[in-house]
Amino acid sequence: MGIQQIIFLLVVLVTFRIAYKAYAAIYRNIRLGKDRVIEGSEAARWKNVFLIAFGQKKMFKRWIPAVLHGFIYVAFLFTQIELIEIIIDGLFGTHRFFLPFLGGLYTLLINSIEILTILALIGTVAFLARRNLLKVPRLVMSDMNGWPKIDGNLILIGELILIVGVMTMNGADVMLQKIDPTHYHDTGYLAVSSTLAPIFLDGWGQDALQVLERFGWWLHLFAVVGFILYLPLSKHLHIFLAFFNVYFTPIKSRGEMSNMPDIMGEVQSMMGITPEGEVPEMTDELPDFGANDVTNLSWKNILGAYSCTECGRCTSECPANATGKKLSPRKVMMSIRDRATEIGEKLDSGQTKYISKEKAGETVLTADNFDDGKSLFDYISQEEINACTTCNACVEACPIMINPLEPILELRRYEILTNSAGPADWMPMFNAVENSGSVWTIPDARDAWTADVEES
Repeated sequence: MGIQQIIFLLVVLVTFRIAYKAYAAIYRNIRLGKDRVIEGSEAARWKNVFLIAFGQKKMFKRWIPAVLHGFIYVAFLFTQIELIEIIIDGLFGTHRFFLPFLGGLYTLLINSIEILTILALIGTVAFLARRNLLKVPRLVMSDMNGWPKIDGNLILIGELILIVGVMTMNGADVMLQKIDPTHYHDTGYLAVSSTLAPIFLDGWGQDALQVLERFGWWLHLFAVVGFILYLPLSKHLHIFLAFFNVYFTPIKSRGEMSNMPDIMGEVQSMMGITPEGEVPEMTDELPDFGANDVTNLSWKNILGAYSCTECGRCTSECPANATGKKLSPRKVMMSIRDRATEIGEKLDSGQTKYISKEKAGETVLTADNFDDGKSLFDYISQEEINACTTCNACVEACPIMINPLEPILELRRYEILTNSAGPADWMPMFNAVENSGSVWTIPDARDAWTADVEES
């Protein structure tokens, strides 16, 4: 085994060791949420995966970014073929392992990859311009300040590095095929490399071209390694998680909100429509309604937060945000992800100071006894959640079927039903509903109008 193969193997092993730990932590963070039954048939959910996750169907409501994103997305899929070949070549010391087996098909594949790489370059430059020069409004809102803005640019710069690696490797290889055809097999005419390489590399010696080819090869590899290690820190984790989020999105009517069994039982009892044989169980302990932290949300809500692309389509469609209110559905999902990450990091620390007072006798920190004195309300203000009109515009806008409305409702339910708080303008309505069953404080029974109908 040559020195290059040894270095390659070490790089791969270290990368996967670090990556496994990072991705396992994200899985653990997602599982901090409560269990959730996913409604709908598997066939319908798989259909959504192929149409929305793979097919990018909802992206095309805005066709310009959809086409640019499509360039990068399709190029990413095709370049995995070349990445697989790089891994095989790196492990076994071969060069263009697939070429002898695929023949003309190999030439077609590499040509497709090169053309898509140029299109990806166009898309990448355009996205950098949209963020930093054109300053598209939804990409420069206040909730994108700091790390989100840096993250968006870093991944695009990484894409440029990957493109440089691919084209440098192929360009030098095309020139070496003419000089040393014994070791550098003929790939056939490559639309981009065969055209540009003679312009930029004509007159280079064999040694210089070999160094350049290896530079491009290793640059491609290290760009991929950096990408794998960077994803757990980035919004671009959606490259993987979007498919899971779409698959686990319930199939139900648009705008349908989940009921709370305890509340529904109370309302039925108050209105005298309790189903026959069902008597609400009475207890002295007041239940908690809604959610005040990620551990009270469902794992699906947290999965949605980690899947968020931070594209801002939800916020740009939100009527509350459009009228100047503080609510940003994107920021809500980002806050859920940040809070889940914070809890995960504190759990990893193992510090017993995070064990709740109720379980002070326990010596091992777990998700069940965790309490750091904080909650989602430290990330998301009451002003934000109370501005929501529950119109579902954010849900409809999301290209990967994230539902920001669910956690907003859960937070609002906790605020109103558990903390007995809420906007002052809302309280008379709540009191009226509780005391008279009417939002308008009408003293008559709700079914009083039926008496007139019966008499007539």
